[in-house]
Amino acid sequence: MRRLLAPLAAVVVLAAGCAPARTGTLGPAPVGAPTTAGATATPRAPAPATTTPSRRPPPASPTTTVPVTPDGPDGGTITVQLWFVRDGKLAPTRRTLPATVATSRLALTELAAGPSRAEAAVGLTTRVPAGVQVVRIADGVAALAPPAGFDSGGTATARLRRAQVVWTLTQFPTVRRVAFTPTDGASTGRDDYADLLPAIVVTGPSIGERVTSPVTVTGSAEVFEATVSVRVLAADGREVGTSFTTAACGSGCRGDYRATVGYRVAVTGPGTVEVYEVSARDGSRINVVSVPVVLVAER
Repeated sequence: MRRLLAPLAAVVVLAAGCAPARTGTLGPAPVGAPTTAGATATPRAPAPATTTPSRRPPPASPTTTVPVTPDGPDGGTITVQLWFVRDGKLAPTRRTLPATVATSRLALTELAAGPSRAEAAVGLTTRVPAGVQVVRIADGVAALAPPAGFDSGGTATARLRRAQVVWTLTQFPTVRRVAFTPTDGASTGRDDYADLLPAIVVTGPSIGERVTSPVTVTGSAEVFEATVSVRVLAADGREVGTSFTTAACGSGCRGDYRATVGYRVAVTGPGTVEVYEVSARDGSRINVVSVPVVLVAER
């Protein structure tokens, strides 16, 4: 009997590891980082990691707590992920802001404020208006009270607007779904807007982030043979680093990826992290996502 159970267990484990995910994991939960008085808060660069792909995605962030510190001049900061729109698809970025316990309200306010100048320069926009309020969060559902005209602008625009809100709020461990009217009971989650993700999503580094070599690049992708390519470009367009990795799932399903890319520049200055797919037809770079960053030179 023991001889029969062992092969059966192996089959079950393999099947679980290869199960396709529509959206990948939820990405990082907000992280509180204490700062000293007068310090300027900047997003923290991800810790270096190897390029060895994992076929099993990490646990989704709803199981993670959100460490925050009280408001005040020495209250620390919190980093939140915001989902904006680029070319009719969802695109994430990160903001590091003064810490608050009202993280959902903070995120909705930032969505309505729209992209920064650097984010707008690479095509990010927002469809979310000011005035969206969270009425309550219970049993994993955030019930909202949207302002009048929230669903105006046509079906496609209204759906992108809702997708921005859903993908942004569900980064928090207490929110898995969002109800856009507080009384009808209907709610939606990330999977309901999975078709609004581009072929390649880059969750890190974020636009304008200072990075050091090797830089860690994370996100999710649905690309040919799950192969995600990355290169680092200097300010003059020279390629100063390149690598590739494999997403947890490939053609026909979306999987998370994580890669590290070493680079070498003489002086600290602007650069670009470019994530792309190599075309199976002609070898060209397709589905390119360019993230402007600051490349820190090695001392």
